[in-house]
This record gives sequence, structure tokens and C-alpha cells, in this order.
Amino acid sequence: MPQSQYRVGDHGPAVAQIRDHLGRLGLLDNASTANVSGKALDAPFDGDVEHAVRAFQQQRGLIADGVVGPATWQCLDDARWRLGDRVLRYGARHMQTGDDVATLQRRLHEMGFDPGRIDGMFGPETERALREFQHNVGIPSDGLCGPVTFKSLNRLARTVVGGAPHLIREAERMHRAGPGLAGKVIVIDPGHGGADPGTVAHDLNEADLVADLASRIEGRLGAVGATAFLTRGPSRSQQAISEIARAAFANELDADLLLSLHIDEHKSPHAQGVAAFYYGTSGPAGVHSAVGERFADLLQHEIVERTDLLDARTDAKTWELLQRTRMPAVRLDVGYLTHTGDAARLADPAFRDTVAEAVLVSLQRLYQPTDVRDTVVKLPAAVQ
Repeated sequence: MPQSQYRVGDHGPAVAQIRDHLGRLGLLDNASTANVSGKALDAPFDGDVEHAVRAFQQQRGLIADGVVGPATWQCLDDARWRLGDRVLRYGARHMQTGDDVATLQRRLHEMGFDPGRIDGMFGPETERALREFQHNVGIPSDGLCGPVTFKSLNRLARTVVGGAPHLIREAERMHRAGPGLAGKVIVIDPGHGGADPGTVAHDLNEADLVADLASRIEGRLGAVGATAFLTRGPSRSQQAISEIARAAFANELDADLLLSLHIDEHKSPHAQGVAAFYYGTSGPAGVHSAVGERFADLLQHEIVERTDLLDARTDAKTWELLQRTRMPAVRLDVGYLTHTGDAARLADPAFRDTVAEAVLVSLQRLYQPTDVRDTVVKLPAAVQ
């Protein structure tokens, strides 16, 4: 990807490649794509391409801005692979990603093997499930998905699939963890930090505010017997932490849940409200985290009920942190720092206490037995 971004007005071979991918996915008219065939240097990024890119981004849980940046480019590249196009294998240094990997994971789930989340990433869990499948069907258990394995997968593919096995497994893991927050491991991820202040507006910065909010949530979780880990502290001298490193931190802890805290911004000063995001994609082959979605819904409900923040709703996204965590993960955007009203609320410590209480109650409701989820949960007096 020679440029960092491609948008309306750009031309060239990379744009021709973008057009080709979109055409193969049925999002760009084939005749339009054919018209630029052989003219790669002049291939235009026009309005039709922008519209197709937005549709693709919407399907894949990306920000639908019509611009092909690194994340959209990677997803377009992943989307071109079909199971059987290449040999799949696990590589610790270079993990294979693509729709073919997601199809393999789905097939393994349907046949009773557990490759973890259907995320299109060929990681160690997928390799382990593939080896178990190979062993069970009597072919070399080498962890490579090549021609012999493709043949066995196709021969044993179920013609009728009941339910969604990956969702059932996610629910089973949560059930095995038991009710209540006591003993649960929760990772709280204050966004940005170090040299990266995040959004800066109204003499406030996102990194400091979410670090303070994370600390308030951490104290409340400790009071009810949960173990909370923060991905970073409040210090500005520490190095910036990538989303990949934050996800790896949570995975190494084998956490039950991850909550990432952010504050949004917008070029319009009128944009405002709270929103929660969980892992998922749309479309016929879409997948999502059911527990993540439920936690996002609970967070949204509790914060909107307890504050006067506008309800900006929940949505499924494939952002790196949400995709790479092996446990349910939610990103919470607590208002817009570029909105005068939201900024004033966030500047008030009492408001941040209210948000922290809403997070705790959401977690308690998430881990309550089904028949008591609507019970009002009181905080310990010392925490209130």
C-alpha cells in the first residue's frame, strides 16, 4: 500500500486493485471495473468507488468514511480469499488472516471442534482445533490446511446446521465462570496514554480523563471481589501502548472480560452522546460476540438511565482490540470532548463517579443468573 490513504480523486494501480476487489465482492459494477482494465495508471477513485467502499466498511464493522486506509485495505485483502485458495498454517510471527480462515473456523465449529472466536485469524486455537479434526478423520495431524484437509472438510461438511455453535460455546464459557463478579478477572483499558493524549478540547484531554475513570471502576470492582487489571497507569512518561499489545495483555491474563474506555471527537461541535461497541460483522456470513453485545447493551442502558448523555446506541465493529481479544470485549465512548455539554459533564468528578457506578452495575447484571438480572444492585456503602 504505497500511500497511507486512498480517497475520491486518486488514480493509479492501487486504485485499480481496490476496484478489482470491490468488483469481485459484487459491490462495484463489473462493467465499471472492466472499463479501467488495462489502464491501471488511470484507474479513478470516483464516486462509485467511494459508495462501494462505504458499503464494504459497513459490512465489515469499520468506520464507513469511504476512505481506504490501512484497516480497510487489510480487510479488502482478507475478503479476496476463499477456502482452498491457499494452504493455511499457523505462524507466530506472521499470522495468516482472511475470509478463508473464517470459513475454516466456522466449519470446525459446526463439526464440534473449538477454534475459538470466528475472527479470520489463524492463531494457536485454530491450529489446535484443526489438528484435532485431522486426528479424528484419520489424516496427518500436521496443523496444515492443504488439499487433503480441504477434501475431508468438504466431504464431512454438514448439510444442515442448527444454531450458531460459536455463540453456544461463548455462552457455555460464561456459564462455567459462574454467577457474580467475585473471582472474575476484568481488564480495564484506558485508551491512549503516554505521549498520546487522545482528544484534546476545552482544556481537557481524553487520556487523563479515561485513566481517572478506569481508576474509579477498578476500586469498585475490588470492593465486590473482582480482580481488575489496568492496561496502563496515569503517568504521561510511559510509552504509548498499541491495541495489539493491550489485547495481548488481556489474553495473557486469560481475563473474563475487557472494557476499553475512550472519549470521542468530531469536527461538528454538535456531535454528542455515549456509544458502546462490540466485536462483530454484518452480512450473510457475519459473526459477533453475543456476550460482548449484551454487555454493550447493558452499559448503554445504565449510563443513559443514570446520566443525561445522549444515547448514541451500540454497534458491531472489527477494530483491532475487539478482534484480537480472546474474551468478550467492549469499547465504551463516554461522550464527545468536542461537545461543550459533554466536556462539562466529563470534567466533573461526580459525573465520572456516576459512570463508574453504571459500569459496575452493568457488570453485575451481566453475571447475574437470568431470573434475577432485573434486580437492582446496591453498591457497598464504602464504595458509594
